[in-house]
Amino acid sequence: MSKTVIGVFSSRDQAEKAVSELRNKGFENEISIVAKDEGGAAGTDRNSEMFGGDSITDGTATGGMLGGIAGLAIGAGALAIPGLGPIIAAGPIAGLLSGAATGGIAGGLTDWGIPEERGKYYEGKVREGNIIAAVKSDDNKIESAAGVLRNYGAQDVETH
Repeated sequence: MSKTVIGVFSSRDQAEKAVSELRNKGFENEISIVAKDEGGAAGTDRNSEMFGGDSITDGTATGGMLGGIAGLAIGAGALAIPGLGPIIAAGPIAGLLSGAATGGIAGGLTDWGIPEERGKYYEGKVREGNIIAAVKSDDNKIESAAGVLRNYGAQDVETH
C-alpha cells in the first residue's frame, strides 16, 4: 500500500536540497513539487530557474518553456488555478492538478489521498508563496521521505 508525505518549504534552496537528498535515497518519479509562479513570463524556463537547472523528476520534466504554455514538458507545467493564479507543478501531481484545475490544488491533493481540509491548508501555503513537496511511496519507504523533508526544514510534514 502506498502513502503520501507532504511538507511546506519557505525557501527554494531548502526545497532543492530536500529533492536532491530524496533522489540520493532512491526516490525518483515519486517526488512532486507545487509552487506559485511568481512573475513567470512566457518563454522562461521556470523548472530550470526554480530548481537549479535540474529536473525535479529525474528526466521526466525536462524544463521545457513554461509560463503561458501549461504541460509542455511531461510531468511539469505551469497551470492557472482559478483564485490562485499561475503555479508550477512537477512530478506525478502535475497531471492531477491539470485535470482538476477547477478544484485547485486542494482538489488535486485530495485525489492523491490528502484530506480535503488539509488540501485547502496546503493550497493556502502555496498562495502565500511557499513550496509544497510531496512524495507518494510504499509504506516501508515513506518514513525515510518524511525524515528528509523535516531534515531540510519542511514545516507541517504529514503522512496520509
